[in-house]
Amino acid sequence: MTQRLIQPVVLCGGSGTRLWPLSRKAFPKQFIPLMDNKSLLQLTFERLKPINEAILTVCSDEHRFLVDDAAEQARVKPTHLLEPVARNTAAAMLYAALYTSNQEGLLLFCPADHYIPDTQAFKEMVNEAVEAAEQGYLVTFGVVPNEPSTAYGYIQAASSSMQPLKTHVVERFIEKPNLQRAIELLSNPQCLWNAGIFLMRKDVLIKACEQYAPEILLATQKALASIQIDQHFVRVNAQDYQLIPAQPIDTALFEKADNVAVMPFAGMWSDVGSWNALAQLTPPDELGNRLTEEAYVLDSQNNFIYAKHRPVVALGVKDLIIVDTQDALLVTHRDEVEKVKQVVSHLQEADVPEALQHRRVPRPWGEFDSIDRGERFQVKRITVKPGGRLSLQMHHQRAEHWVVVKGTATVTRGEEVLTLTENQSIYIPLGVKHRLENLTQEPLEIIEVQSGLYLGEDDIVRFEDGYGRN
Repeated sequence: MTQRLIQPVVLCGGSGTRLWPLSRKAFPKQFIPLMDNKSLLQLTFERLKPINEAILTVCSDEHRFLVDDAAEQARVKPTHLLEPVARNTAAAMLYAALYTSNQEGLLLFCPADHYIPDTQAFKEMVNEAVEAAEQGYLVTFGVVPNEPSTAYGYIQAASSSMQPLKTHVVERFIEKPNLQRAIELLSNPQCLWNAGIFLMRKDVLIKACEQYAPEILLATQKALASIQIDQHFVRVNAQDYQLIPAQPIDTALFEKADNVAVMPFAGMWSDVGSWNALAQLTPPDELGNRLTEEAYVLDSQNNFIYAKHRPVVALGVKDLIIVDTQDALLVTHRDEVEKVKQVVSHLQEADVPEALQHRRVPRPWGEFDSIDRGERFQVKRITVKPGGRLSLQMHHQRAEHWVVVKGTATVTRGEEVLTLTENQSIYIPLGVKHRLENLTQEPLEIIEVQSGLYLGEDDIVRFEDGYGRN
């Protein structure tokens, strides 16, 4: 039998609130460089590249440039299916399935924020599941557990595999258990963690949804009736997409269908879903402390300290999670980390901007970091990627001073076009059209001092923009 082409689909949703303050809605965990200066999304692309370098993503319109940047770093060939609003995994998977043209092609759905360091073991696992998927099974992947976790749902597999296949028929799905139940499940070799990775034929997925989730299928088909394609970005009707029922694929389909199989995976896997999970990826010292760059301990044990911007010292403490970022600090006992989501909700209710926004804000042309702010002024460090170009814009309520600290800037100010190098500066008066560009092959950094009555990001009038933000 000739193996069908596998089409990887990366599901890029999720806000990662359990990893606050490092992960926030505007810049969630899948985009943060957590492993060897690479993001989980970039590592996911690299893991899928040997299977097929042409990769579909399903991502929010808000994060489209972050996803595209990760794809560029991984050197894959992406097509980004943009969601105007998140409608959970059932809608996202159907979006990808309906977009693809190969009716019997295999679709491999993977979350963007999982850590699986052994790429070869992952590829072998997928290949071992191909035959079951080709025969018409909805294949899910289950991780062999190594501890009684309450953070994951479980899959109970049949005791024997589907000979000659290595997959097992799924007997039932089990919701996230309490600790006592998790201990019981750990003793059962047929119970696996639900990894949220799936492999199936497009036509099998569509047929199953016709039977078990027809309302989601019909609503998704309606939203995709007219699509717009801009380079490798695909857009659907926003009003129709918002009407799709929001439901995870597990409850919408997998828990109901009778053709579900599971492939066990014994390799290292983590969904990096909590601070305890992230801590496990950092080697401990002789007293169980897991420390990142600027973290130090004295007379302390079993702590995890994330500190990359300044020295953080723990003295005489144990079993703590300490996370220090540029604008927020989290200190919690390791047994309380599952409540971090509640902290984010509490901060949102109190209108604390750091609940959702970072000090550092990515943009398609680079990023800016808000260094300081006071009455009628704000200071930012702006980094423009090689070839990056800000929009031609104007502000009604603020003027700006720019100082080049690294690289060469091309500046449009009114009718002038000027070239500035390190230590040179320029003044942009209120109400004047202007643009900043980096026409070189090296990063450009400037310090921007804004002054005026109002300094919000919405005081921007764009006249030209290369990123579709007019």
